[in-house]
Amino acid sequence: MWALFNPEIFQYVKNDKLWFDPTTGEQLTQCPFLELANKASPEEKDKYTCSIYHDRPQDCRHYPSLISEMINDECEMLEPVDKQNHFRAQKKLDILMIDSRS
Repeated sequence: MWALFNPEIFQYVKNDKLWFDPTTGEQLTQCPFLELANKASPEEKDKYTCSIYHDRPQDCRHYPSLISEMINDECEMLEPVDKQNHFRAQKKLDILMIDSRS
């Protein structure tokens, strides 16, 4: 569907795999649509948003399922406090992702 309706997203797909540089064809190390959110003050921690949230791939709709998965993937959305208390972080994640899981 991206090829037809979202070519600006589809240009980052190569052989049905995600995120490749459209110019070089090299695999990207992070999603090109993950953007640093504006901060209300300079002291705030960095937070990221998805610029294609409504058109994101299925993998993103169900990711993450486990804090350990986020740690292993070096997920940009993982906060340092989550690394210190996996159990509490997993409970928060389960609540946040309840509408995304089948």
